[in-house]
Amino acid sequence: MVVEPIKIEEYKSEITPTWCPGCGDFAVLRGIHTALARLKIKSENVVISSGIGCSSNLPGFVNAYGFHGLHGRSLPIANGIKLANTDLTVIATGGDGDGYGIGLGHFIHSMRRNIDITYIVMNNQIYGLTTGQASPTSERGMLTKSTPSGLLEVPVNPIALALISGATYVSRGFSGNADHLSSTIENALSHKGFSLVDVLSPCVTYNKIQTYQWFRDRVYTLEDEEHDTNDLKQAISKSYEWESKIPIGVFYKADKPTYDGDEPALQDGPLVNQPLDTGKNIAKQLLDEFT
Repeated sequence: MVVEPIKIEEYKSEITPTWCPGCGDFAVLRGIHTALARLKIKSENVVISSGIGCSSNLPGFVNAYGFHGLHGRSLPIANGIKLANTDLTVIATGGDGDGYGIGLGHFIHSMRRNIDITYIVMNNQIYGLTTGQASPTSERGMLTKSTPSGLLEVPVNPIALALISGATYVSRGFSGNADHLSSTIENALSHKGFSLVDVLSPCVTYNKIQTYQWFRDRVYTLEDEEHDTNDLKQAISKSYEWESKIPIGVFYKADKPTYDGDEPALQDGPLVNQPLDTGKNIAKQLLDEFT
């Protein structure tokens, strides 16, 4: 049977994106539209969750199911959706403040469980929605509204953190290289397990340091370096490259058991397709099982 191609336009919602002109998040949105179309995933089988922030408005710009949750909570929402219906393609989206700040605990535990979802983080090294405070990935010494004398903290390294926490697909994209970003997201969606796509997504309004040109002068693709994506130690070493050379592409990829694949309650298929036992003896059965 021949599967008809799906046009990118079918994934675009009627809501016009409200980001500032030039925002890197536009390339991420295009990358998601493109990846879904290439993979021929129907809109009704896609759910996108988000937290709070400029980037977290993204679910509204995709013709799919969406859940706009609380600050830092996109991952537990995505995890719950996936465990309830494993047939769905589940994507979590957000920014560096949302995901690597208040949501950092969820980030680590979702990765160590290796739940089969894709997490796309639009990392602009600043809080954009609240007009320019230092974020968890802001550079030490950076002058912002919240650090007028210079930031004293060392930034979070999300790639290294993902690698040591158990993510089985760890990658980085750059909004200034839209085609490469689309392919990276496509591969993440195809991967079975927790996939991270950390996107260097410049904030043109509040971050005047990490600009498109700043990244263009530094980024290179790991594919051009013949990087071994099966070598965890090499991936960790690459994750610490930043100052003069910044790698983008797939750092690490591994085929490992997933939480949703091993969960006994899901062995008979998605929970939503299983019969709901509401018999009179269900309470007694539960008590007997757990006592």
